[in-house]
Amino acid sequence: MKILIATGNKHKFKEIMDLLPRKTKTGEKIEYVSLEDIGGLKLPAETGQTLTENAEIKAIYAAQESGLPAISDDTGLEVEFLDGKPGVHTARYAGEHADAAENNRKLLNELEGLFLGKRAARFRTVACLATPQGKVVSFEGALDGFIGFGYRGENGFGYDPIFIVAGTRKTLAEMTEKEKNAISHRGQAFKQLAAHLQVVGK
Repeated sequence: MKILIATGNKHKFKEIMDLLPRKTKTGEKIEYVSLEDIGGLKLPAETGQTLTENAEIKAIYAAQESGLPAISDDTGLEVEFLDGKPGVHTARYAGEHADAAENNRKLLNELEGLFLGKRAARFRTVACLATPQGKVVSFEGALDGFIGFGYRGENGFGYDPIFIVAGTRKTLAEMTEKEKNAISHRGQAFKQLAAHLQVVGK
């Protein structure tokens, strides 16, 4: 069985693949392919109003276009002081073509002068699996924490270097991949999806 992981982000592709099973409970092998593997399929714009809508838009499109079951996700960073922003605009907070460094700078500037207790935030991920036949299932994970005062750590991507995990003194970027996957919002969502894949096998 082949499943398409519908993301153009190589870091995210590896992180997702590490969380998914290689076999179903009946022993059927699962092979994961990338957008590049199927000719560089371009995903549609994230025009949804919620993380679930965005994840479904990408997964449904990828499944229909590729003829394969497709997995996609959308992640939002919700900062309490900013009334839940950047939310669905997390990936493009500093502009449509902004990179991670620009997004991080904008967020740090907006929280400048606030003490840590006022910098509470939550990561949420919705992981979606869609089939070419139109079946769609979604799973959600969340991780609480705080926005730090600068960059710490060399691992991860996106906002990981400035997100301090609640109950620890580490940013996500200071954690090993194993540590991060054990607690992260994406890890939680994809572990649920993984359990679903193992049971249904399709």
